[in-house]
Amino acid sequence: MTNDATAGVPPVDKEGAAGAPAPAPAGRSMRVVQRVVFPGADLDVVPLYVETNPERGAAELAAELLAESLGSRDPAPPAPTAMGVATGETQSVIRFGVGLPAHPAEEILPRRSAAISEGGRVSFGTYFNAFPASYWRRWTTVDSVTLRIRLAGECTIVVYRSAAKGHSFPVETIQIETDEPESVERVLPLGPFIDGGWYWFDIVAGPRGTTVIQAEWAVPAEPAPHGRLSLGFTTFNRTDFMVGHLRALGASPEVLDLIDTVYVIDQGTRHVADHPDFGDSAKALGDKLRIIEQGNIGGSGGFSRSMDETVRAGDSDYLLILDDDIVLEPESILRAATFADLARKPTIVGGHMFSLYDRSVLHAFAESIAPRKWWWESSPNTKARHDFGRRNLRNTPWLHRRAEADYNGWWMCLIPTKIIKELGLAIPAFIKWDDAEYAVRAGAKGYPTVSLPGVAAWHIPWLDKNDALDWQAYYHIRNRVIVALLHSPFKRGGRLMAESGERQLQNLLSMQYSTAALRMLALEDVLSGPGHLHRDLGTKMASLRELRQQFTDARGSADLEDFPPARRKVPDQLKTSTTPTNKVNLMTKVTTGTLHQFRKPRKFQRPQMTLPYQDAAWWVLSKLDSAVVSAPDGTTASWYRRDRKQFRALARRSAALHLRMVMNWPRLAREYRDAAAEFTGPAQWRETFEASLGDPPGGP
Repeated sequence: MTNDATAGVPPVDKEGAAGAPAPAPAGRSMRVVQRVVFPGADLDVVPLYVETNPERGAAELAAELLAESLGSRDPAPPAPTAMGVATGETQSVIRFGVGLPAHPAEEILPRRSAAISEGGRVSFGTYFNAFPASYWRRWTTVDSVTLRIRLAGECTIVVYRSAAKGHSFPVETIQIETDEPESVERVLPLGPFIDGGWYWFDIVAGPRGTTVIQAEWAVPAEPAPHGRLSLGFTTFNRTDFMVGHLRALGASPEVLDLIDTVYVIDQGTRHVADHPDFGDSAKALGDKLRIIEQGNIGGSGGFSRSMDETVRAGDSDYLLILDDDIVLEPESILRAATFADLARKPTIVGGHMFSLYDRSVLHAFAESIAPRKWWWESSPNTKARHDFGRRNLRNTPWLHRRAEADYNGWWMCLIPTKIIKELGLAIPAFIKWDDAEYAVRAGAKGYPTVSLPGVAAWHIPWLDKNDALDWQAYYHIRNRVIVALLHSPFKRGGRLMAESGERQLQNLLSMQYSTAALRMLALEDVLSGPGHLHRDLGTKMASLRELRQQFTDARGSADLEDFPPARRKVPDQLKTSTTPTNKVNLMTKVTTGTLHQFRKPRKFQRPQMTLPYQDAAWWVLSKLDSAVVSAPDGTTASWYRRDRKQFRALARRSAALHLRMVMNWPRLAREYRDAAAEFTGPAQWRETFEASLGDPPGGP
């Protein structure tokens, strides 16, 4: 439940309304750990920075609480409520940065200043501007935080805190009664946040409006230099993205001050340095920028190169790993490094992923690995794909409980160089699972991973990629199995092989024969032992693409007109109406779908249906003899055709491989664990770098 009321809050005396700055404890200084920032002209992300509609999501919360009180698992549909980003409403309440009235000796900064209109209420209880108190309480040495606000104009400031259950309530109400710039500071304890909770503040502007000049959160800390960091990008033919990253870094002097080197590991055929805008975008970075061109040895090869270069240079306390296809929030870099500086022990600090397409949607709040099936999943008590444009922090109770992470994706992840020196580099996985494995390896040595709220980047979401079906399917299963061999606590991998067999059957029932063949090749390579990892790193992808093209389901076209018209129209809500509802129904669909594979396919000159990807579930495809199916990324479609001979051959081979994996699991686990220090070590990685194109490792 939320509470916006300020009635009943003890009044603050006049002296306390804007008192003198709170002194740091003896022997300690105040350190800014999180600055309040604004989105500028990007209105799609406004709900991540400021909230002008405190009721956003309140109806959904009320429906959930009602269902909970009635003992129902399925809440009633919520009443109509404000949805999405209220652009016009926001613009009428708050203006950001540029063109604001200035006061003598006061600097108005585009990303740190804003004007709130007369009577307008703006809440900073948002993803980027609320203070995640429970994370600082749990993982760092600080025990209090100081809120500092510099503003001008008559207004009311209400400071809020929340609890792990999601309840929020005002801590203090502060009246500002002057139009001249004034500073407010409040020391807030972190003691009550052991399980969860945030601090934030709201501002209600007076009759003449209010200008927020700047605001920030600071903590007492031992005097010490800020930790230095290097940035490591791995890129493949995304030159526009990389030029944008360099430009963003160059426009952030506070970030540049902390950076020793920006490593761009360029593994593409279209090089970043050849982009027409490269010179201008790189100018501000000067000699801090280092472009390393090498052959395509995957994300793990690029990130391992930046790890090795950072350790060998010996200048940085941290390496911040960054994907090339992201959009940066530069403030996140400062926050991650500061959190790591004040952490109790060396800590991997991960950033969250927001959707690059639906920009107020958070991919996952924290991620874990289910030990028995060894698969990625959202951490307990969290939910995936939360939309802050639909439901704000205040009205989403689960966001207030601190979430524990097993790993953080390497779209944005800060790793202390101390950990890299001790653990070595990434596994030679090419892509997939290298980030999860590294965090599990670190966790086994006592180094935690924290997915820190307020630290994030925008990235292409997984649901809009084709990586579970195309050549990347090989790496999904191969690397998942290898990481389980290295770390699974179960003698034969728990349910991993059983679930892999189930997924294989789904691919076969769906006429996705190329995907099934890739997955079987992956298991064969795992069975061959760890020697194939570095050996095949730079050459495997070409053979995977070649293998795929032997199957008709892998031959895509960008134009649906290239296929004959379908014989039947897709029924309304096809997938929803046919989704298995219980285990009996599920097994019935598996049985009937499998039996259908042994019947002779009808010889159609046209596909039976043309299915969008979201309708092409295995229980739909298993009843068909052919279908044109679009790819998840929406760029191509393929004509799936049922083939009894292929189904039987692939099914037999798959069953035999899964049985071999189960029988040989203990032996393989010993082999991979015994070889792990070698294949993750710098020496073997440097041989792989040298075998690739480009600069020799450690070169100028």
